[in-house]
Amino acid sequence: MPAKISRAASQSPPSAASTPWCQRFTSSRSVVGAEFPRHPSADKPSCPPPKKQELGLTTLSCRPPSSASRSGAAFGRMNQDGDSSDQPTGQDPLLLLKTLQLLWTKKEMKKLKEEIRRGFAGLEDPLAGLLDMLESSSDWKGKGHSLGYYISTELQLWIKEHPAVQQSGIKLKKLQARVLQILAQCPANLLDPLISIYQLHTADRNYLLEHVSHLYHEGRYKEAAMLSIKLKLQPDQDVEKMCTPLLLQDKTNLVEDYVGEYPELQSKLLQILDTWCEPGFNISNITRQYQGLSRYKPDKFNRKMLNKLVFRLLDRFNVDPALCPNVVNQRHLRTLNYLFYKRFVEKTMTQENWTDHVQSTVGENRWLQGHLIQLIISYCDLNAAARWAQRYNLPKEMLPYGVAEELQKLQIQERVEEAAKADNYEESKKKDYYQLPIPRANIHFLQTWEETLRCWEKVLQPGQVVGIDMEWKPSFGMVGKPRVSLLQIALKDEVFLLDLPRLLEQAEAEGEKEKLPCFIQMLYSDAAITKLGYGMSGDLNTLAATWSALKDADKQARGVVDLLKVDKQLQKSSIDWKRGGWKVNVLSPEQSSEDRGFRQPEKGLSLLVQHVLGKPLDKTEQLSNWEKRPLREEQILYAASDAYCLLEIYEKLCKDPASFGLSSDLTESLVGKPSIKPRAKKQLNKQEVPSPSGQQCQGSDKESPRPPAPISPKEFSVVCDNMLQGLGRYLRCLGVDVRMLENEDDHRKAAEIARQEGRVILTSGLPYQTLQSQVAEGRCFSVNCSEKAREQALQVLKHFNVQVSLADIFSRCQVCNCDKYLKVTRERMRQLVEGSRQAPGHGGAGCLARSEEKPSPGCDAAVPACDAAQPGSPRHGERLEGPEQHGASAALVGDTVLQVGAIPPGVLDKAELTDFYCCTRCGKVFWEGSHFGRVISQFQDVLVTAGDEQSIYELS
Repeated sequence: MPAKISRAASQSPPSAASTPWCQRFTSSRSVVGAEFPRHPSADKPSCPPPKKQELGLTTLSCRPPSSASRSGAAFGRMNQDGDSSDQPTGQDPLLLLKTLQLLWTKKEMKKLKEEIRRGFAGLEDPLAGLLDMLESSSDWKGKGHSLGYYISTELQLWIKEHPAVQQSGIKLKKLQARVLQILAQCPANLLDPLISIYQLHTADRNYLLEHVSHLYHEGRYKEAAMLSIKLKLQPDQDVEKMCTPLLLQDKTNLVEDYVGEYPELQSKLLQILDTWCEPGFNISNITRQYQGLSRYKPDKFNRKMLNKLVFRLLDRFNVDPALCPNVVNQRHLRTLNYLFYKRFVEKTMTQENWTDHVQSTVGENRWLQGHLIQLIISYCDLNAAARWAQRYNLPKEMLPYGVAEELQKLQIQERVEEAAKADNYEESKKKDYYQLPIPRANIHFLQTWEETLRCWEKVLQPGQVVGIDMEWKPSFGMVGKPRVSLLQIALKDEVFLLDLPRLLEQAEAEGEKEKLPCFIQMLYSDAAITKLGYGMSGDLNTLAATWSALKDADKQARGVVDLLKVDKQLQKSSIDWKRGGWKVNVLSPEQSSEDRGFRQPEKGLSLLVQHVLGKPLDKTEQLSNWEKRPLREEQILYAASDAYCLLEIYEKLCKDPASFGLSSDLTESLVGKPSIKPRAKKQLNKQEVPSPSGQQCQGSDKESPRPPAPISPKEFSVVCDNMLQGLGRYLRCLGVDVRMLENEDDHRKAAEIARQEGRVILTSGLPYQTLQSQVAEGRCFSVNCSEKAREQALQVLKHFNVQVSLADIFSRCQVCNCDKYLKVTRERMRQLVEGSRQAPGHGGAGCLARSEEKPSPGCDAAVPACDAAQPGSPRHGERLEGPEQHGASAALVGDTVLQVGAIPPGVLDKAELTDFYCCTRCGKVFWEGSHFGRVISQFQDVLVTAGDEQSIYELS
């Protein structure tokens, strides 16, 4: 048991020998005269006894250091007996601190540094003097660089120049005991200097563990973990007890750092987390132990969060996923549910493709096989469940009721019927989908180097135009990056399918593993060969993950044409045509739906093929297992079609781009520009450099992607998900047409609005994965939810190259998105306000009940204005009804009541205000204010000044 500190001394007059050192030090502060906060340990023993055996730590006694170790606070002063013979002489560290505080306040850093070094040289014991200063001040406890931090780092440097001041033996141990009390309260940036100065890595390990245990039992889990990391105490601690409260407080980054350097602890932590994810485990058993935990976030501590954390740790620490069977099984089960959805709800996977993935996912896992049978019963019937039970040879005790009986009734006749259905399905596909125009004999599946060399000779020809695509096995969210399994290269008369795993295996056997990457690099870097692709950045990134030798392929690519750009231009032209009143919409996904029957809306390349060539691609093989050999015939035809259709699209667009709403210089604008998307958020803001003129086919040595064509806010319309309403208001402030979901709306409503009105979806987090698959490529954008609304708005405007002019600012009502305003003179507005206040039953509000919204105080940031309204005349035939026509409240035709009652009386008395502007939809009233300059400064990066002027209006 730890030794208990006696309190008997507090009941008698204190003496130098009986008074605890922390109390003696507190009484000595008054000598200096500076007002220092009391140290938290001044009212209690320095080391209260911790509980034993809860962290797996050795518990020793904790005695306060003797008075002999306190060298600074009593320098030059006599003790209580009047005898100063045993006190060292030298500068008082607390007087030095007072001088340093004055210099720090004046920001005289040069003098401060000189005084610190001079002061250390004048102290009898600089190490003890630093502790005196820190214990007498509290500025170092906050975040950021403080005076305490500055003094400590300077002392750390000074000690290197004066190593003789280092302490050892009993004196050092006493200093270490004192500094541990400070480490428990100091910020992270002060830990390293103090640990270095007082050589804590040499301190008694059991004593350090005891101190951390004390912090833990006080509920200071973060401080205990940080100190353990700095002192490398983790191997002697219980990883579960140390990390559990941190996880409950959502401090996962600290948990990762805690186990970061110890593979054994990483495995232990992952096994613990996996146990918590076991079916039937009650997570409340964990949380119940920490009911009084401060900053506890129960909503962040659930199986979903734990699953994500486990997979992130598996990936970060490169640990075998087999260590976490429960989490892996749950992920596989979600994959099974997804496969059933694709096959039986969306109906976008063939039976063969679906079967391959189900078998690959389930494997020999009995638990997953049992769940598979349950899913088959839900989506199909007992007969199908019996067939799968027979395939896996499941014991009867595992089979649900009825499946065992059905297992005995299987008939071969059903296989014949299934084959007949397959034949009919193949005939319908030829009618509904794009078909290869070349014979099957011209599709070559290459598995040897001899065959590949013949392919090279045909492909690497100057002036050649090739379509390129790649396939890889879908990961379904599992750990690891996908590797390219098939490379498709299409020429005018034939298609080559390169079996990359097989070719790579041969090359490695021959000691020439760089042979294949060299060919691919030659192809992409040759500006004389036009390479066609769709979303080429994703393909090149996966290619780089497959071969490190191709990590710079995206930077070296020349003469490439990414048809994804064309798709985006078609999307824009479709919206422009619709707004202009054209009857034909080339992007309507419902086109020819009567002929095709019910099917999910086309998207991506399939949608582009449909628009340009008339029929969509058959994407039922897209999610195939491309690593399995041999490939099925359906896979081979799909892969060839994916590459060859690029040639036909390119040829048709180049012949007549205007018929698709594209500019006539289609070739000039696309060829030679690599389509590499920004990889990181920071790259979004970089200036894009266009290729030099005359480089249509050659490209430049170092080319960068072009941004989208600049558009004005009037041409940009979006729908904001319900967690981005702040972003929506900022965009409206800049003139963007914004629709915002209500809090209770489902995220999927954004996709409906986007398809119906031609809007871009702005969302964030998990909804992005769902929404981006429901609209065309590039029509869904994920913003960074950790940023503030203003930074999000800048990110969106720069990504879509929206250029805001002064005339756009405040051109829309921030509340209702209306861009029509009525201009009212000040005198007329005064009459309306007075009439509204006199009207019975209106309470002076002057607005309809549905429009009663009071802005928050000071909320004139990002509010709309209406510079477009003509002086003295309503827009679009609106007229104002005064009190005599509308019960003394101002209303527009259509029962839009102006909210004149919200205008403060003092505003009407401002001589500089001559006019007010009223939203014709919601009735909000605006007037000239001071916000315009602030908005300009906030969005100057996207602002295009054209010399036009703009008034400013504040929200009533």
